[in-house]
Amino acid sequence: MIGTRRPRFRPVTADSSVTQLELFFDLVIVFAFTMVTDLAAHDTTAVNALRAVLVLALMWWLWIAYSWLGNVVRADEGPARVGMFVAMGGAFLAALTIPEAFTDLPGGWFGPLVFAIAYLIVRLVHVGLFWAISADDPQLRGQLLRWALGSITVGTTLLVVAAMTSGVVQIVLWIAAIAGDMLWTWAAGTDWRINSAKHFAERYGLIVIVALGESIVSIGIGVAGLPISWPIAVGSMLGLAVSGLLWWLYFDVAAISIEHAFAHARGAHQIKIAQNSYTYGHFPMIVGVIALSLGLKKVLYYVGDASHHTLTDALYGIPLAALYGGPALFLLGVVVAKYYAVKSVSVGRVVVAVALFALIPVAANLPALASLSILCALLAGLVIWETVHFAQPRDRIRHA
Repeated sequence: MIGTRRPRFRPVTADSSVTQLELFFDLVIVFAFTMVTDLAAHDTTAVNALRAVLVLALMWWLWIAYSWLGNVVRADEGPARVGMFVAMGGAFLAALTIPEAFTDLPGGWFGPLVFAIAYLIVRLVHVGLFWAISADDPQLRGQLLRWALGSITVGTTLLVVAAMTSGVVQIVLWIAAIAGDMLWTWAAGTDWRINSAKHFAERYGLIVIVALGESIVSIGIGVAGLPISWPIAVGSMLGLAVSGLLWWLYFDVAAISIEHAFAHARGAHQIKIAQNSYTYGHFPMIVGVIALSLGLKKVLYYVGDASHHTLTDALYGIPLAALYGGPALFLLGVVVAKYYAVKSVSVGRVVVAVALFALIPVAANLPALASLSILCALLAGLVIWETVHFAQPRDRIRHA
């Protein structure tokens, strides 16, 4: 008796959850986030901070491609599984090369070109899988062709060219590659497929947790090898509290509201929510958390390393801007993502975000631990105010 032949790809169903293989794929992104933080911390200048943001943007764009793919077919079945592992290899190689993404280190291969080629491989695997998936779907095949025409040929080509340059020209080419890719994706159409709103929202919620996890790791790295003391204990608890408050400000109501609107939308409108609230809207949140990671790492080093700093030393420059600007950017990202989905502006969050930016010059004259305390107090105040002021709608959204 001949058994029924199983399909090469297995479609994602409406009630599907994130697969274990997708979580395994995210471990590579965890490592990439750590490398971006280290890149920014190595040289705290404005130019190097810009480089770190550009690298993060590329790794984000790499990740979001597979978030869309995994919503059409199961990532752990058939050829998709093989493609995911190949993509993981390319992404891991790119993450390993982050310290050399702009400037080659002595010895070994030419770092900038290795980074660009590894990134190109991951993108080509993604396009190849989508091409096979869309064999019986002319609408999706047409969307893929329109998108790949600009996204692959322009974005990745400019990145390869940038590897052969240096200085201002190199940074301009990187910006052009990323901006061109993002703009082309936005303009390429809305004929993509969303098979499971639940899976898609869960995927982005998990990457937020991954980024918040990096902020906690940075606290530990900042005091690695130093003897435990009360400043380290207090600073660590404050840093953990800040990460937890950002978790609250995203998952308590905002993520649920966005997912509800997303699940009930249909057609092109649902694709637009997927693009604007998730693919684009979540990027400022990720940048904000990685910036916070840099700030927390420096604060804990300041309060823990008595041989180089005292408790009265103030945090300043890029680390201070990252400590306050990161959470502010996170809040604004949540506001924008939620507004596009439900057309509601969280005024309190905008006010706190503006206040955080305004307080940077003030915090530059305060001890680093005091600056972290103020940040924690502001975020805690926002959480308390929203929980009390919006008690009824919050309960309705969370439990209705």
